[in-house]
Amino acid sequence: MTTSTDLHESSSTGHLGEPAPSGDRRLLAADGPDLPCHAARFGPPPRPDRPHELIGQLVEAGLRGRGGAGFPTGSKMGAVTGRRPVVIANGAEGEPASSKDTVLLEHAPHLVLDGPALAAAAVGAREAHLYTSADVMPAVRRAVAERRAAGWDRLPVKLTEAPDTFIAGEKSAVVNAIEGRPAIPRDHLTSLTRSGLRGRPTLVHNVETLAHVALIARYGPNWFRGVGNQAEPGTMLVTLSCTAAPGVVEVPTGTALTRLLRDHTGIDPADVRALLLGGYHGTWITGTDAAHAELSRESLSPLGSTPGAGVVQVLRSGECGLRRSADIVAYLADQSARQCGPCLNGLPALANILTDLAYRRPGPDSAREITRLTALVDRRGACNHPDGTARFLRSTMLAFCRDVELHLRGTCEIAFPEREPRNPVALP
Repeated sequence: MTTSTDLHESSSTGHLGEPAPSGDRRLLAADGPDLPCHAARFGPPPRPDRPHELIGQLVEAGLRGRGGAGFPTGSKMGAVTGRRPVVIANGAEGEPASSKDTVLLEHAPHLVLDGPALAAAAVGAREAHLYTSADVMPAVRRAVAERRAAGWDRLPVKLTEAPDTFIAGEKSAVVNAIEGRPAIPRDHLTSLTRSGLRGRPTLVHNVETLAHVALIARYGPNWFRGVGNQAEPGTMLVTLSCTAAPGVVEVPTGTALTRLLRDHTGIDPADVRALLLGGYHGTWITGTDAAHAELSRESLSPLGSTPGAGVVQVLRSGECGLRRSADIVAYLADQSARQCGPCLNGLPALANILTDLAYRRPGPDSAREITRLTALVDRRGACNHPDGTARFLRSTMLAFCRDVELHLRGTCEIAFPEREPRNPVALP
């Protein structure tokens, strides 16, 4: 049986001698999604003598969550305290600009399913759940059936279907859904690691994070740190959109954004007006800033941005950033839980004002009103949805400040055909 020391020292082979993936392709290294392909590439998951020591391995590896917040995985796992803990793998991915969890669950479901079992053993849990969309559920069910038939899992994973909404993947909404309640965020003052599912200590990790946990358990922290930015090492899945070749790629953390664009989209970085990083709750950075930035918090923090959940959406020369942003804010306003003032009133008002500004029907105080309302909704909601929308709006007004000035004058530097915006958001 493999011990923690064996895991630490195994930098190039797994516990049964299978070679570790080399290069940048790690999570997606298997030839197919079925159990034989998974076993041939990775072997069975290790069953260490002292499973709780995995937490120290994760701290040493420097793994950060891949669901958006980027919290250190080992620290989060170590914070689980109390009786009868629960582990949840979150693959809801309600973010329209992201498809990396879908690709991972369809291509490597067994690597994901290895993760909850290992995490549960580390925190002493005897209950594990996987929460994902209806589109992905058939692939997950097949994988679960394969593992059951092969006797791979000591701990069965319970499956829950996530609704197709933006907020359904927020961690407290995940807990609500598994409890049979509406998948909307709850106003929680106590950390889920202390009181979550039915009042029990609950560890919620993104599915990509748990797949990395499964790799670290096999090959050790030193192997994991062999690629990527040393402050936040490893690889990450990136969803590229609004390009001629959209899709999901696995790249090392710290990859230059210019290289990402050239290697995986064929876009000349000089033709990029701006990049939306982290999704609809993320931030825009200008093409000029992107030319010198990397996919890491260390590089993006001075720009007010982070890699988030690995979303990189391209705005090219010849496209209006305010129009793209107005459509996104209208979507976010429509997707709120409507359980607090900022969601009921603030977000719809912001969506309508930004739409007027973007489609050249602005009032003289449109920009000032957006700034005022953004400050009013930020940090005043029942959940983080207004905060994320406020962050996106601030980056919009900063990245496209020149466009704002021109739109207020009734013009735009981008030549575009006239079209109607999304329907105005109804105010209560």
